[in-house]
Amino acid sequence: MSRIAIYPGTFDPLTYGHLDVIKRACHIYDKVIVAVAKDSRKKLLFSWEDRVEMVQQSTKGIKNLKVEVFSGLVIEFAKKNNVNVLIRGLRMISDFEYELQMALTNRRLDGSIETIFLMPSEGYSFLSSSLIKEALQLGADISSFVPKVVEKKLKEKLCLK
Repeated sequence: MSRIAIYPGTFDPLTYGHLDVIKRACHIYDKVIVAVAKDSRKKLLFSWEDRVEMVQQSTKGIKNLKVEVFSGLVIEFAKKNNVNVLIRGLRMISDFEYELQMALTNRRLDGSIETIFLMPSEGYSFLSSSLIKEALQLGADISSFVPKVVEKKLKEKLCLK
């Protein structure tokens, strides 16, 4: 039986921290679906199409990876795809409370779906999409935080050179 996991998120934008978690998950599972949330309560900078494109371009060389978009509950997306493992990244202790609440809610909605927490390498543990957007707007060099395609799209979107 093939072991498949879903790594859901908004990826607005994708960071090297996200990529690190994706690569770690791909070493553990036979197939990983990066599930890009079509809509979110978060204020998103990029359309879902742009976010999917950035993830696809940034993960080209990863063979056992598929990028898809989903809407609604990730639990429903998992059931539709016959997947019983969700991957969630944990950066700092501040992520833990929110991630635990989400994992427990998902478990209550469907006890057959497990949540696995993966930590990025310590060099990426401080990265967040919102921090990167803010740093770029204030003139920082973000090339060590995001793939080139993401940096280019961010600069275009924020009208920066």
